[in-house]
Amino acid sequence: MATEKEMDLSGEKLSVSDFSLGKTLGTGAFGRVRFVTHKSSGRHYALKTLKKAAIIKMKQVDHIMSEKQILAKLQHPFIVNMFGSFHDPRYIYMVLEYIVGGEFFTHLRKAGRFDNEQSLFYAAQITCIFEYCHELNIVYRDLKPENILINADGYVKLTDFGFAKVIEHRTYTLCGTPEYIAPEVLLNKGHGKPVDWWTLGILIYEMIVGYPPFVDEDPMGIYQKILAGKITFPKIFHKEAKSLVKKLLTPDLGKRFGNLKNGAADIKEHKWFKDLSWDDLLAKKIEAPFKPAVKGATDTSNFDDYPDSDQEPPAVNASQDPFTNW
Repeated sequence: MATEKEMDLSGEKLSVSDFSLGKTLGTGAFGRVRFVTHKSSGRHYALKTLKKAAIIKMKQVDHIMSEKQILAKLQHPFIVNMFGSFHDPRYIYMVLEYIVGGEFFTHLRKAGRFDNEQSLFYAAQITCIFEYCHELNIVYRDLKPENILINADGYVKLTDFGFAKVIEHRTYTLCGTPEYIAPEVLLNKGHGKPVDWWTLGILIYEMIVGYPPFVDEDPMGIYQKILAGKITFPKIFHKEAKSLVKKLLTPDLGKRFGNLKNGAADIKEHKWFKDLSWDDLLAKKIEAPFKPAVKGATDTSNFDDYPDSDQEPPAVNASQDPFTNW
């Protein structure tokens, strides 16, 4: 397998013609992610392609710039690597690591729910990611099963840093997925790193039960339930997992795990993780409880099929282009 150094294209002057475009792996508000092969090296990547005009219209330039700057800073075994970036009059591009196992969300929906051991394995990796990001004052703010990928080795890779932000103290922007939003975000009190620990609590619950703790047809109904804070734990919940989730889903920031003086250590030392070696986890020495079926480095079968877009977005005039230094 190519090393990260060999995969790096950041020193090269790139254009879309340097890549053979393959299947669309995912779509979003501003564009899509495609499986691509770099023609000269034969290496495979995921190419995130975003429409400049749509980003400008939706006033998301700062978010997208921030995503690129943050990804360039991060290097962690459980975070998707960015290997290069470039732009043309219509699009901006990010060359990302291709994660062959597909979306965590797909595997969770297929399984219905995960057992205690599998849920613990994934929760531990997310804990490591947040601990690492928070040390750099980066708050992720958008944890959900759709933003986690699974690699061929069964370990996770966090992707989509569009809402991530460098926050020294607190910020006030409302963002995130309704089921995962922390109460302090809804109350617009200003929020920071503790929101990530709240979302970890929601994810653990969703992995074990198969759906999040606060659900409703209507987002307003979800928000009311989050603020009411009543959580029902089915009998299948392991008692230590339940204890940790309660400590994460605490509206009182002075009591929420991850936000106390020991930081992430309170979570890592919790009884639920007592049999886990954190060093072995980071070194990927622990056998994953599940590995996706993968036929090889170019396999895209773990990703859903998306129709191709035939509409070309308008080009952005060079004099009005905020991405000239991309």
